[in-house]
Amino acid sequence: MSAKSVEITPVSGTEVLIPLNKLKKSPKNARKTPHSAVAIEGYAASIAAKGILQNLVVEPELDEEGETTGFYLVTIGEGRRLAQLLRVKRKEIKKTEPIRCIIDTANDPHEISLDENVTRENMHPADQFEAFRKLADERGFGAEEIAARFGVTPHVVRQRLRLGAVSPKLIQLYRDGDLILEQLMAFAITDDQTRQESVYERLPYDRDASTIRRLLIEAHIAATDRRARFVGLDAYIEAGGTILRDLFTEDRGGYLEDVVLLDLLVMARLGREADALRTAEGWKWTEPHLDFPHAHGMRRAYPHPVELSAEDEAALQVAQTEFDQLTEQHQTAEELPDEVDARFGELENQIERFEAKRQAYDPGDVARGGAFVILNHDGIIRIERGFIRPEDDKPHAETGQDGDAQAPDEEVGRGDQATRDGEENEGENEEEDGEQRLSDTLIGDLTAHRTLGLRLNLSEQPDVAIVAVTHALAAQIFYVGANAHVVGIQPVKADLATHAVGIEDTPAGKAWSDRHANWARQMPRDVAKLWEFVTELDHDSRMALFAHCTALTVNAVKLPFDLRPRALAAASSLAGAVALEMTGYWRPTVQSYLGRVTKAGILEAVREGVSEETAERISGMKKVEMAAAAEQLLAATDWLPPLLRTAKTEDQDAAPNKTQGHDFRAQAAE
Repeated sequence: MSAKSVEITPVSGTEVLIPLNKLKKSPKNARKTPHSAVAIEGYAASIAAKGILQNLVVEPELDEEGETTGFYLVTIGEGRRLAQLLRVKRKEIKKTEPIRCIIDTANDPHEISLDENVTRENMHPADQFEAFRKLADERGFGAEEIAARFGVTPHVVRQRLRLGAVSPKLIQLYRDGDLILEQLMAFAITDDQTRQESVYERLPYDRDASTIRRLLIEAHIAATDRRARFVGLDAYIEAGGTILRDLFTEDRGGYLEDVVLLDLLVMARLGREADALRTAEGWKWTEPHLDFPHAHGMRRAYPHPVELSAEDEAALQVAQTEFDQLTEQHQTAEELPDEVDARFGELENQIERFEAKRQAYDPGDVARGGAFVILNHDGIIRIERGFIRPEDDKPHAETGQDGDAQAPDEEVGRGDQATRDGEENEGENEEEDGEQRLSDTLIGDLTAHRTLGLRLNLSEQPDVAIVAVTHALAAQIFYVGANAHVVGIQPVKADLATHAVGIEDTPAGKAWSDRHANWARQMPRDVAKLWEFVTELDHDSRMALFAHCTALTVNAVKLPFDLRPRALAAASSLAGAVALEMTGYWRPTVQSYLGRVTKAGILEAVREGVSEETAERISGMKKVEMAAAAEQLLAATDWLPPLLRTAKTEDQDAAPNKTQGHDFRAQAAE
């Protein structure tokens, strides 16, 4: 297109073509704040695709004497001028590109510039969403092509296309002001318009966007779920699974729609791992489980210490020595070289393999026992070995008068209730022969008197009472169905995993499991030898076992249907007595607390843990972002929710360092 020659004194209202390099910004333009780079990009993309749709309005530039200079001042259309200059810079057009303009010398330039920006009404966003959708449906434009034609990112186009696909009924509610944009964005998480309308009908009075999203994805699984991490999104998609993506919030990978398929993939892989374990280690059986089957009713055997072979011991020493030398050489290094870091990993694996050989299961326990292959809370496989089914076990349970073996509430033990040796059996037989010469009534009479004597003597000997109670607790905790205790104290154990998902995988949960396994390994295989074991312990060890068994029965879980106000008050007293400091065991994270309370609850935590000003600063965030920000803010504090706080007693104030709790925060961070 050739430029039309410009008259020295053009007539107002004339449409002319003016070279781009002859156009200047008007000093009388009412817009003082410059156009944003994004806006200029948008203009440039639109002009490249469709040309300049609206003429620029200009006036001739005059010099001090009132003569025209040959340049023109842009009164209306400065953004389009800048967009063309951007295209010149990109070498899309020449600087002499003719621009269609209207000469206006009749109106006040400042006023018409203001009028251009004030006297107009933007398109309703809903109209824009539907218009973008129409371009995609009717003209077949993809997100990238639409983005290029309108100077926005493909992601923005995908967002608008998703909004344009929302149910027309909900779009109309948005137009009428009955829904806000944030709510419409929440509905757009799915393109199932029937489901969108169904969820709208179910909404409570408070139509919070997070509630809408939760209802729309309640049947889906987040990509951060342990099952999704275990299988992997690629494997899930390859198997035919689909993923729902939220284009308006950080969805951390989306939501898996086919839960049945995901569970099948999980169990199939766990099954393969279980088969491989059975082949490698020789267990009679292995079972895959999504969660640990606490109600299995089996006895558990634990490994026993074994000596390493001379060859393994020497190899372990070589690996440990090299590991120590590398540690000393690089202890001040801020970042390890790749080859050194890799070598550290190799040595750690070698050391772990040798250390694992220091413990081994009895071959008989392996031949008749099995293992559970479980999916851990973090998406990693967890193996629990040494379980022996009742039908595979030796006869070991001592029966009561009713002939039924006593079974505990929960498997936690190791001891093998093998039959006693020959001498013990002979002693029992002699005692039974003596009893057979007496009537049942007389036997009951005599043993009642004996029991009374035991009570009187035991009541005067606290040290022996501790032995008896420890024996009773250990007999029931570590031996299934033994019924070997004479003291009528029964431990009642609550399964905490049913109340707090993943609690077993926390550093504190693993510490308790290790502590319990350590005691289980020390228990005699024959429950008949348990009394001797307890009495032969030194005083500190006996009290430690007593404390461990007692601790296993503690239940301070508060349930909505469990009305135990006095018990919960006693739990508070116990917390004070043991100087419980929960900051060593629990931290406020998105998963543990902040993502499970309201925005008001998050702000209250930040207000208490940090400051009022900090809480005010994050108060305008969406809940997801607010929870993440609060986690970072509270990480350096000792803030706890009221339920986890321990009231200090006068004794604690006087001696604050008397009892030290365990701090697993460093472990958790690792």
